[in-house]
Order: sequence, then C-alpha cells, then structure tokens
Amino acid sequence: MVKSSKGFRSRSRGTFTKEVRERGMPPVNRFLRRFEIGDKVAVRIEPSDPHGQPHPRYQGRVCTVVARSGRSYRIEFLDGGKRKELIAAPIHLIPSPAGAADD
Repeated sequence: MVKSSKGFRSRSRGTFTKEVRERGMPPVNRFLRRFEIGDKVAVRIEPSDPHGQPHPRYQGRVCTVVARSGRSYRIEFLDGGKRKELIAAPIHLIPSPAGAADD
C-alpha cells in the first residue's frame, strides 16, 4: 500500500486552480502592494507564485497587519481563541472589505 502525500500543497487542487482567463502571472502592481500596520487583509493565495505563501488552511482568513518583515508582512488573527501570526508576501494578501472583521 502506498502512503498518500502530505506535502505543503497537497489536497489543494480546487484552491489553487485559476479561471481560464486568469492563468499565468498576475500584474506587477499586485507584487508591489503596500499595507499599513493595523490594516485588515484577507489571505488569498496566488498559486503562480510560491514564495512567501501561507499554508492553504488559512485561505480566506481575515487578519490584521502587525509588522513588515523584509518584503513580506506579519499578520495576526485569532484561531480558536488563540492568537496566531503568519508571515506572507503581499501577492498573497488582498485588502479586506470594510465590514469584514475576524478578531
């Protein structure tokens, strides 16, 4: 019997599949996006760029920007009452809608 893979991108075919006209690399301004400390952002993983990619389990999570770490951002959120922190590149973050709050 062969064991199934438990890699970082395992079981993520639906999450990382783009629509037909969205395939390929995104525009450059998505890589250069700036966020301020305290901004609410949502994790939206860009499958074409694996650098600075958070784990797929956090896809769709609304977080708060805590700090900048090199080119990436440290983001914080509550998960089951516990405060967690991720490091994600700006390509994998989108500004959160005004009414959405996770904390």
